[in-house]
Amino acid sequence: MDAELAYREAGSGLPVVLLHAFPLSSAMWLAQREGLGDRCRVITPDQRGFGGSELGDDEPSLDACADDLARLLDRLELDRVVLGGLSMGGYVAMAFLRRHAARVSALLLADTKATADPEAARANRERIAQAVLEPESTVLVDDVLPTLIGTTTVASRPLVSGRVRALVQAAPAAAVAWAQRAMAARPDSLDTLRGFAGPALVVVGEEDQLSPVDDARAMADALPAGRLVVLPDAGHLTAVETPEAFTAAVADFLAGLPA
Repeated sequence: MDAELAYREAGSGLPVVLLHAFPLSSAMWLAQREGLGDRCRVITPDQRGFGGSELGDDEPSLDACADDLARLLDRLELDRVVLGGLSMGGYVAMAFLRRHAARVSALLLADTKATADPEAARANRERIAQAVLEPESTVLVDDVLPTLIGTTTVASRPLVSGRVRALVQAAPAAAVAWAQRAMAARPDSLDTLRGFAGPALVVVGEEDQLSPVDDARAMADALPAGRLVVLPDAGHLTAVETPEAFTAAVADFLAGLPA
């Protein structure tokens, strides 16, 4: 069954689609909808199973997520968009680029990586997928949450830490398990990036331990028109931890796009 994506949007003009991180929802993009909505149309889907979107019964696959987005763009009557994704959203953006490249005018990849998971990482994803389905499971709070935010946020941004915790705790177990298995099966995407000639921005938090700066630099180097921005005092969720700096970097990128 195809999943029909729920979404939030703000603003008008140039369509900019932002895909959320695992295991959050489009709620994470609140600051970007507010901060970018005066210059473009910001569209933030809930990926399948998260937020207001149904999970469907497809086998776990980022290609299915990419096709979900293509159907959403059809519903919105949008031929081409600026496509952005953070963390899992970046994986889906790269899958979309493989399958629907003609619909991407510019690319934003944040706190993600283009390489496939090594065996140990795949095994850990499967461990979490199984554990989250157990009754009264605390694996998201115990194992996933601590990896999402940087040391500066943990030490000095209690409101941000609390918000991220609430978003993580709201994630449906079935969607978490499905997404983990979809991410574990993803292929290497460096060649996909090498084939994208459009404008591209790569953003990473200096304190990101899940998708470190070296991974971001590899993506920026692979992209023919790639540019790298490293945000200090942020971990894996740059858009949530340092929203002003993240939004400013994206606004600067959008301002430089061809009319």
